[in-house]
Amino acid sequence: MANTPYPDSYYAASANAVTPRPLLQDDVETDVCVIGAGYTGLSSALFLLENGFRVTVLEAAKVGFGASGRNGGQIVNSYSRDIDVIERSVGPKQAQLIGQMAFEGGRIIRERVAKYQIQCDLKDGGVFAAITAKQMGHLESQKRLWERYGHTQLEMLDQRRIREVVTCDQYIGGMLDMSGGHMHPLNLALGEAAAVESLGGTIYEQSPAIRIERGASPVVHTPQGKVRAKFIIVAGNAYLGNLVPELAAKSMPCGTQVITTEPLGDELAKSLLPQDYCVEDCNYLLDYYRLSGDKRLIFGGGVVYGARDPANIEAIIRPKMLKAFPQLKDVKIDYAWTGNFLLTLSRLPQVGRLGDNIYYSQGCSGHGVTYTHLAGKVLAEALRGQAERFDAFADLPHYPFPGGQLLRTPFAALGAWYYGLRDKYGF
Repeated sequence: MANTPYPDSYYAASANAVTPRPLLQDDVETDVCVIGAGYTGLSSALFLLENGFRVTVLEAAKVGFGASGRNGGQIVNSYSRDIDVIERSVGPKQAQLIGQMAFEGGRIIRERVAKYQIQCDLKDGGVFAAITAKQMGHLESQKRLWERYGHTQLEMLDQRRIREVVTCDQYIGGMLDMSGGHMHPLNLALGEAAAVESLGGTIYEQSPAIRIERGASPVVHTPQGKVRAKFIIVAGNAYLGNLVPELAAKSMPCGTQVITTEPLGDELAKSLLPQDYCVEDCNYLLDYYRLSGDKRLIFGGGVVYGARDPANIEAIIRPKMLKAFPQLKDVKIDYAWTGNFLLTLSRLPQVGRLGDNIYYSQGCSGHGVTYTHLAGKVLAEALRGQAERFDAFADLPHYPFPGGQLLRTPFAALGAWYYGLRDKYGF
């Protein structure tokens, strides 16, 4: 069987050393079989192991191979649709529960990093940057909304204050969330995987799930082995393929692109982001960036619907970077890569149960770093019989994309084009 390596990213090049894990070549029994060793799967496995379950994790490639090891590395609270949208579409009890959980994922990350001594360059502070007065008004409303749910580490930034944290002429203001932040995402995943193994969990790499045999004692088949379990957690997200057809019907993989500069040196790096916070703008098709631990600028943005890999990533993203920081025109780009996230029509995560013993969470819609860590806790609670928080997510309504899988990509691209015009012209 082919050995699938990490993509040629800055994260893979700077990852902490780790011993390759075995592929599954046997028949094993466990309490819970987790499919996918990204954040959702690893978070689920950790919470379950801490509560006495036997756990086996199957990974088609390597730990953190998908979005968990390729993303922008930003800890951003809440969901891709904010809590007020949820409040308008579901009952007050359900909205209250989901709202209370909106800031939990970031806390879980910090607890994991501290408890298991994970080396991942974790830094505090995230900025939402407004380009227009309309966006600034949205941030002011968002601050009031988040504070209503008890999230108080927020500061509105006027034009003078935002220049103190990001030296970019595009922004008229913003909002600083000190419970936001950034880290090396692949090293976070690798650290969590080591924590799983330290608690007795087993992770098999290069072991894709190719078939699930459903029933009272479900079995997950790989090319050279199988896992019999009491429960299965499906955590493949955008890299699940068609393993579970009913999940593929209501979601769409999308690609996003990231570039990383050569090391900038302390002086130039500090001139761009004096406080070392991460930044994302407020556009629908947003740009996001931050400094790495070795003072590179990591800059991402853009969406490719249907998850095709662009021919020239640098040509797409470098102009966005230079619009924000024209002083980097002579700086070399050392790495450029793409990664997939899973989009839902509602832009809210899909959580649920198939039969009595197959659980899933997917569709973070670009807001996955914090949500996936929360999802692991919520899934583990459900397997322990505490399903109130699980049910709050599971009861969210979800719909297939118009036109089915054949037409979902052009319809989504058309919607993005419209919102891109709104960003540009402010209507």
